[in-house]
Amino acid sequence: MSYLKFDKNALVNLEYSLNKEILSTNRNGGYLSTTIVGCNTRKYHGLLICPIDEFGGENHVLLSSLDETLIQREKTFNLGIHRYPGNYEPRGHKYIVEFEYEPTPTITYRVGGMLFKKELLMIHHGNQLMIRYTLLDAHSPTVLRLKPFLAFRKIHELSKANLYANTKYNSINNGIETKLYADYPLLRMQLNKKNEFIPTPDWYYNIEYNEEFKRGYEYHEDLFVPGYFEVPIKKGESIIFSASVKEENTAVFKRYFDKNIAERPPKNSYLACLKNASQQFIIRSGKNTEIVAGYPWLGYWGLDMFVSLPGLTLAATGDAQLCKTILDNATKNIKDGSFTNEKQHRAFIYNSIDVPLWYIWAVQQYKNHTGNSAEVWKSYGKKIIEILDAYRKGKSNVQIHENGLMWQEETGKALTWMDAIVAGKPVTQRTGYAVEINVLWYNAICFAIELAQENNTKTFAKQWLPIIKLIEENFYPIFWCEQRQHLADYVNKNGQNIYTRPNQIFATSFQYSPVSDEVKEKILKAVKRELLTAKGIRTLAPKNPLYKGRYEGNQAERDLAHHQGTAMPWLLGHYVEGNFKLHGKSFIATAKEIINSFEEDMTTYGIASIGELYDGDPPQAAEGSISQAWSVAEILRIIQMIDQTEKS
Repeated sequence: MSYLKFDKNALVNLEYSLNKEILSTNRNGGYLSTTIVGCNTRKYHGLLICPIDEFGGENHVLLSSLDETLIQREKTFNLGIHRYPGNYEPRGHKYIVEFEYEPTPTITYRVGGMLFKKELLMIHHGNQLMIRYTLLDAHSPTVLRLKPFLAFRKIHELSKANLYANTKYNSINNGIETKLYADYPLLRMQLNKKNEFIPTPDWYYNIEYNEEFKRGYEYHEDLFVPGYFEVPIKKGESIIFSASVKEENTAVFKRYFDKNIAERPPKNSYLACLKNASQQFIIRSGKNTEIVAGYPWLGYWGLDMFVSLPGLTLAATGDAQLCKTILDNATKNIKDGSFTNEKQHRAFIYNSIDVPLWYIWAVQQYKNHTGNSAEVWKSYGKKIIEILDAYRKGKSNVQIHENGLMWQEETGKALTWMDAIVAGKPVTQRTGYAVEINVLWYNAICFAIELAQENNTKTFAKQWLPIIKLIEENFYPIFWCEQRQHLADYVNKNGQNIYTRPNQIFATSFQYSPVSDEVKEKILKAVKRELLTAKGIRTLAPKNPLYKGRYEGNQAERDLAHHQGTAMPWLLGHYVEGNFKLHGKSFIATAKEIINSFEEDMTTYGIASIGELYDGDPPQAAEGSISQAWSVAEILRIIQMIDQTEKS
């Protein structure tokens, strides 16, 4: 019996099914994603979405959907489903009797006396989708018709009918090749069996994406259908459809499909689902290996990569070499002590002050896992020193003051991870001494000194020990808020900002902290009292007048809520780590409750994964991306902490 269970009787209920989304990646940056009934509800949904080199490596939707029709005795039964203004047409979901996710997304339909199965498979390390159709039962001659809906557009945009699209096609082995616009690769659609392609070129207008409507975006799209394939299918027979950017050998489809199915990692337990999800974020493209922040719309973000790296590699699989490979690739992008936080059109954007410090934290986790100080110092020592020296010398938006603390300020920009912008203004600018930035700063210096001393580089330690002492002397008196019994979120010329936020958690979890265990205990009590939920740590306490308990509305409304009350699963990792450091084995039961609260989410929102964030108010609905790297990574890291603590 499958671990991931779905209510067979509720599959035909769109309120049940459209809120459950599937995701399968090719490990090269491409993916397929839709709902469990095959109805696209986002502009980011599609069956073949892949990076296009000619457009800077950005993801583009080539094949949006594929309608299947079964024909018996001149009667047609269309299994597709699209939403148009005011109605769904066709309504093929009414034939669905079962959905399974293991080993690959599989839908079973019952149409009269026919039982028909569809298995979707995204091929790893190639831009190819394969779908295997099996007629499990039938009592009359049956024909399968396949109608492809083409988009050929960026994932963030929508296609509109136009006169410029190239509607022509060429015949190839068992299929056709076509592309709507110049610079795109040809899309090759082929079957493993001789078939007939009937050209009926036409635009299908005003297909609606309800999730985009709810998010305040344009939500109508026109898709082009070049025609349809028809092929007879016998009872017990399987026919395989392929969509690829290169012409494939149709003679090997069956063997190739079976081979790839056999290689799928299991999703037969909660932990197996998390481990499978963790590998979908790791992208291997050419000589580069990096981490994508989330699906379906997030790309490369330096901060997310380093926060996620230990959980996705060391905790998920124990693969220290993979961790090092990603670190080595990322190290190449350090420039004058700064680190890339964002990549656009393959250009790197240096726009965040904390990313280099999270890089050092990730190296620290790697070193703690391997215990090989000499290797770490040789591979990363120079870059760590370069980063610290760059901060100490001062940057355009960062200064190290005489008290040893880091001051960050740039008008009109949010320089920390709370970086939402509305109407050109930061929602949470946090100018001055930001608490987590200074904890990161202290931890990074202490770790660098540790490495230097272990590798007999005494000069470095002598240069930096005075800074450590200054931070230790000044951090507590500047940040401690006696009234709230926790650390201020930031301190500037106007004094302490005493909002109860989660950024202080890192003072409890990092290996090196400028506060005592007594202060850590008070921080964790405040977080538990005002921010902790079953789905994550709130970004702002509900008692605050700025608090927003729902992440909904248009982009501006959502950005206003993003760091003003939403619950973030990734912050739980540091909350649990801080508690383990103070309470050891006595915290195991609570840590297990925290990770177990996400098991129910394996069959909701993003199937077999954890989303980006949750509403701060109950019921805490999942929001944002359907599968988020640091959410999955930190839950895996908590599981690792539990195992290590139980064995200690």
